[in-house]
Amino acid sequence: MHGRPRKAPTPEEQEAFSIKASKLRSLQSKFLQFHHAKIYTKEALDVSAKLLESNPEYYTAWNYRKLAVQHNLNLPEVDNNEESVKSILDEELRLVENALKRNFKSYGAWHHRKWVLTKGHSSTDRELLLLGKFQKADARNFHAWNYRRFVTTLKNIPNEKELEYTTDMIYDNFSNYSAWHNRSVLLSHLLKEKAKGYSPKDNVFTEEYEFVCHALFTDPDDQSGWFYHLWLLDQTVKLETLLVSSWPPHGSNLSLSVDGSFGDCSLSPFTNLQTNTRILPLVLYFSEAVENVCSSTVVIECENIASNELIWRSLSGDGTGSAQAWLTYLNFPEEAHSEKAYQVKVSLARSQGIFSSTGVHHGDSSHIEFSVSVPPYRSENVDLKNEGKISWSDESFCTHDAQFLESVLVNLFHLERTKIDETVVDYQWNITTINNEISHCRELLSTMNCKIGKLTLARLLMAHDTLMSYAGTSHRNVSPHAEILQLYDDLKNMDPAHLHYYQDEYSIVLLKQIISNQELLLKHCREYRDPHFPRINNFCLRFNNLSLSRIGSMEQLLWVQVLDLSYNQLKTLEGLEVMQLLSCLNVSYNKLCSFTALEPLKLLRSLKILDISYNEIGAHSIDTRRYLCSSPLNHRSGGDWKIEESEIHCAEVADYWEAYAIFKDLNLIQLDLKGNAVSNEKIKSLLIKLLPSLKWLDGESCR
Repeated sequence: MHGRPRKAPTPEEQEAFSIKASKLRSLQSKFLQFHHAKIYTKEALDVSAKLLESNPEYYTAWNYRKLAVQHNLNLPEVDNNEESVKSILDEELRLVENALKRNFKSYGAWHHRKWVLTKGHSSTDRELLLLGKFQKADARNFHAWNYRRFVTTLKNIPNEKELEYTTDMIYDNFSNYSAWHNRSVLLSHLLKEKAKGYSPKDNVFTEEYEFVCHALFTDPDDQSGWFYHLWLLDQTVKLETLLVSSWPPHGSNLSLSVDGSFGDCSLSPFTNLQTNTRILPLVLYFSEAVENVCSSTVVIECENIASNELIWRSLSGDGTGSAQAWLTYLNFPEEAHSEKAYQVKVSLARSQGIFSSTGVHHGDSSHIEFSVSVPPYRSENVDLKNEGKISWSDESFCTHDAQFLESVLVNLFHLERTKIDETVVDYQWNITTINNEISHCRELLSTMNCKIGKLTLARLLMAHDTLMSYAGTSHRNVSPHAEILQLYDDLKNMDPAHLHYYQDEYSIVLLKQIISNQELLLKHCREYRDPHFPRINNFCLRFNNLSLSRIGSMEQLLWVQVLDLSYNQLKTLEGLEVMQLLSCLNVSYNKLCSFTALEPLKLLRSLKILDISYNEIGAHSIDTRRYLCSSPLNHRSGGDWKIEESEIHCAEVADYWEAYAIFKDLNLIQLDLKGNAVSNEKIKSLLIKLLPSLKWLDGESCR
């Protein structure tokens, strides 16, 4: 069983194991001879049967049995002889039954039994009787429950009847994980089919919450009911896929500063964008990962921009084509004489086109409207490489003018409250249900200190906060974040085995608390005042020294151009790929253990300044994220690897192919790498060749 230490075998046990292994090797040798020679005689079948009864996990032997059955069924004397066919298949069922007596959890045995039943000559009634015996011996065995679903489908037993069976099994033992799971599967089918008595789903889920509540209060420390409760919670907050934010935001008026100058602190990141081109990134952020965002599902109306020619890409590193954030670029023409304002309208019609991985379609009719002022064409190019290096020291930052800062944040929270979707959705049942479950959890925790009860309460409070934000009432006086943070603090002390999970969740809630509260966010906004580097946005967001181990609330940070995440506990930068305006990033003094942790940065075209100093890159011999990054050893590398076309030789990349994969597409001006185990002259030489625009490396000029 899990968590139980193994005892060293006694000499007698060791000798018995050796004798058993010797017999198995002898059987296996004979079996393989028959298998390779394609011999399917009675002797050969007897040998394979003995082998499987001794070792049901021998998949090759099960596959051999399938070949033997096919061969014997095709014999002239068997063809069209129902009795002979049934005899052959019954022998297979008998063998599987003997194998399952040896190991009730043998995947190969259960799979072979399914295969035999698909031949259509076996009694499903007998299978249900046999399952009854098996499930009495082990009521929670998920193999048996999976097989039961298979048999009931063959027998066309109604889902309603099977749901009654799970109810009986749960009443018999409410600690039956598999019965709870089967209940969720059956209910999903019934709700999808809108079966009689199972619509509307609000009534069904209300009854299910009451049903599971009895199990939770009977034994709060038993986790089986809590897992079903978590499934119910997921169904309660699972809504139609929504467009929750965008850059540029709906209703914004943006000016492109083509000369890149941000020396004037009166410029807000919501009204001005530093760029040396006339290309504007357009980001759409959805409530869950979606697919099929393209020119046929998103229509853009703007002078001189052809919507059907725009290419959308998912901001996701997994290459699946599914992501919460999607990106395209608006390329404005060069106006020769004067500044010109463009009105842009982005429309997502209510259709079946955009859908989530769970099959939920984009349900709202959404539109975004904003204006972009583009300056006249200037023949001279802005060369940012001539600027000095920036410093991330505290002395380089100061507090913004209070009046200016307040106006910026008022703009932020106003844009957040601006409703993008036009469809009015009633969340009253969802909110009321979550409120009831919060009350039940509080009642339970008032009588006992239950670990999973605290975790569920934290999840319920976050779900309630999310629903309130969708309903348009997220900025209310009472915030649940402080209570949620305290719950995760308690859990870290109660359950140190899962400390990292609780810390990740804590980090997400902490960021949500800061970003959702104007007063708290004010404390993290700074102005960059170094006169040697005027061409960066002076509006900096500093989330340093917060012990963050994970990044969240990215939908509310799409506007950020300068971000300080130093002195945290980050092991990955997952999530930053959606911040397409990000030009300066400080992640020094974290726990990044490899270059592959930087993979999200590959998607940031605007990134110029990067500080990854004093992490743990190169300090660990084993990197579990290594093959998430494109490499010569990875099937995802495709055509990305064209070292022979550059001045860099393969020998130079051999030891640092992760660094090559990350940095080859970046256009950095300043990079800090010092303080990492990997930092040496060899990799610095590679980076200088790899980044032709690089001017500063570890604080020193490299050109």
